[in-house]
Amino acid sequence: MNPSNQSPNHTAEDESQAVVTRRIQRLSLHLMAISAQNYDLCIVSCSSRGKLEVDKAQLSRYMRGKHREIQERVFEYFNSRPDLQTPVEILKDDHRELCWRQLLGLVREAGIKPFKYVAEDPAQYFAIAEAVGSVDMSLGIKMGVQYSLWGGSVINLGTKKHRDKYYDGIDNLDYPGCFAMTELHHGSNVQGLQTVATFDPIKDEFIINTPNDGAIKWWIGNAAVHGKFATVFAKLMLPTHDSKGYSDMGVHAFIVPIRDMKTHQTLPGIEIHDCGHKVGLNGVDNGALRFCSVRIPRDNLLNRFGDVSRDGKYTSSLPTINKRFAATLGELVGGRVGLAYSSVGVLKIAATIAIRYSLLRQQFGPPRKPEVSILDYQSQQHKLMPMLASTYAFHFATANLVEKYSEMKKTHDEQLVGDVHALSAGLKSYVTSYTAKSLSVCREACGGHGYAAVNRFGSLRNDHDIFQTFEGDNTVLLQQVAGDLLKQYKEKFQGGPLTVTWNYLRESMNAYLSQPNPVTARWEGEEHLRDPKFQLDAFRYRTSRLLQSVAVRLRKHSKTLGSFGAWNRCLNHLLTLAESHIESVILAKFIEAVQNCPDPSSRAALKLVCDLYALNRIWNDIGTYRNVDYVAPNKAKAIHKLTEYLSFQVRNIAGELIDAFDLPDYVTRAPIARQSDAYAYYTQIVGF
Repeated sequence: MNPSNQSPNHTAEDESQAVVTRRIQRLSLHLMAISAQNYDLCIVSCSSRGKLEVDKAQLSRYMRGKHREIQERVFEYFNSRPDLQTPVEILKDDHRELCWRQLLGLVREAGIKPFKYVAEDPAQYFAIAEAVGSVDMSLGIKMGVQYSLWGGSVINLGTKKHRDKYYDGIDNLDYPGCFAMTELHHGSNVQGLQTVATFDPIKDEFIINTPNDGAIKWWIGNAAVHGKFATVFAKLMLPTHDSKGYSDMGVHAFIVPIRDMKTHQTLPGIEIHDCGHKVGLNGVDNGALRFCSVRIPRDNLLNRFGDVSRDGKYTSSLPTINKRFAATLGELVGGRVGLAYSSVGVLKIAATIAIRYSLLRQQFGPPRKPEVSILDYQSQQHKLMPMLASTYAFHFATANLVEKYSEMKKTHDEQLVGDVHALSAGLKSYVTSYTAKSLSVCREACGGHGYAAVNRFGSLRNDHDIFQTFEGDNTVLLQQVAGDLLKQYKEKFQGGPLTVTWNYLRESMNAYLSQPNPVTARWEGEEHLRDPKFQLDAFRYRTSRLLQSVAVRLRKHSKTLGSFGAWNRCLNHLLTLAESHIESVILAKFIEAVQNCPDPSSRAALKLVCDLYALNRIWNDIGTYRNVDYVAPNKAKAIHKLTEYLSFQVRNIAGELIDAFDLPDYVTRAPIARQSDAYAYYTQIVGF
């Protein structure tokens, strides 16, 4: 404005005030227009293609597969026994006893014996574990300690003599046991364990000792109350005839009785203490164990990978301590497989509760019109629909992991062993971390009612939280994945073989690392963005770039910092690399599951959900793709727009998608998640 044209009484302050007033008026009109006129238009435009028709029964059948029957047997048994259902409020000691009675009932009354499946049909075992965990997560963990850890160590690390002696007692719960690996000072670093087992050739016995407080076995499930045996991991020390006195043969596993079979009294030389009240899983009796010159027969060494003869000679089919250690831990990888699989089960329950409530709860809406479901709000869709898509993605990825693990147990194929080891580490870490965060999101999405204990988010969140730590801390496990990727990267350029999971590095890495095509970087059509090849290429391109760049950084820093220092300097980069690789694997398995689905309506629904999973992940890391010109600005905008549209489309079938999980009301147990009469049931719970 030309100052000469202003009237004498018109000041700069007046003009500033006028500008502010005009802006407020425009903003008010804009908001009023959206709320009063455009709301219905938004819904119509988004839904113009129509809602998909989903055959819930067919989709559920495809999801749950051949293990549906055993899970329903678990559900129906506990539904028929109200006295075995865990109340919302229960004291720690009462919860432990209830959990033990639940396990006894499952095995001795319902006739479901998980132990035989640990070795014969692991997929069936994991299906039981998922179902049992939905009844009470403490029960799922206690069952896992008894059968997968204690029982699994006996049959996987022992030999025929151990199976003959202990199998039936473990199976029928006459021999409740523990898995005593973790120590006060050492958890993830198992090779650093300090408990020792010294061979006494005169008495033909091992002497188990806890040399210092740091070596006390800690967080040992079943130890505080119910356990009678423990598989104790300790350094095997053999006497020598030289000045050293003893030779350290590395960490081995030993069966150590800890309580009298008849009186249940703690045995001499063993000290047991209760680890006390925990953040969650208080139905599991975690304890601490100290050993003072506890003698066990030589036969109690679980000797599959290393044995000691009567005269003190050590023999093994594996030449080094490191190879024996790797073989021992390789046999225990089932715990990680089970946790990844069970974590998806927890996510299904949480997503079901949050989405059912979001469909039920109505709040606000256009003037003089009925209130709308809170799932109609874009913000709620943004919270829950990508999570629902991830739940489906994780389901297929972990189901594939279980299949690989089962095949590995049958064939003992060396390449498959390596593949399962790395994949289980990555999926356990990635899935449990995602579920832990999602439980809080679900709670918040349900507002105040999500805070009611009866609606389960608190107990689910607390019980699941430790999934991120046991069977391998998630940060440590991701480093294992990154280390394996770097090993594969090195072998790729030396012409060596690659395990199945890493095939794409061999087949396509050079293409991924070349300059992005400036033409495809600008393609923004929906057909292109929903093309599985584009989605998978984008995921793998990111992984390949991260892998190449971290390899260069490690090589550079190792010259001045050494290998350990260089690794630590690049640690965050390595963790991102591992997560990116696992996301690539998850997407590949999801795409495969979509293509293999025989029912057309289910396949269409899964394709929609898969596209949302893929594009939402790309959008969440769009900065990376933009920085390397893999995605041009217009394409990034199109990805964002399509992701929001797909979220709305998935919202339209959200009810059918969670129904396909086939979780009855008596399994989800949250009043706000009931499929009918939710509010009526909820009010009855509090006494109306």
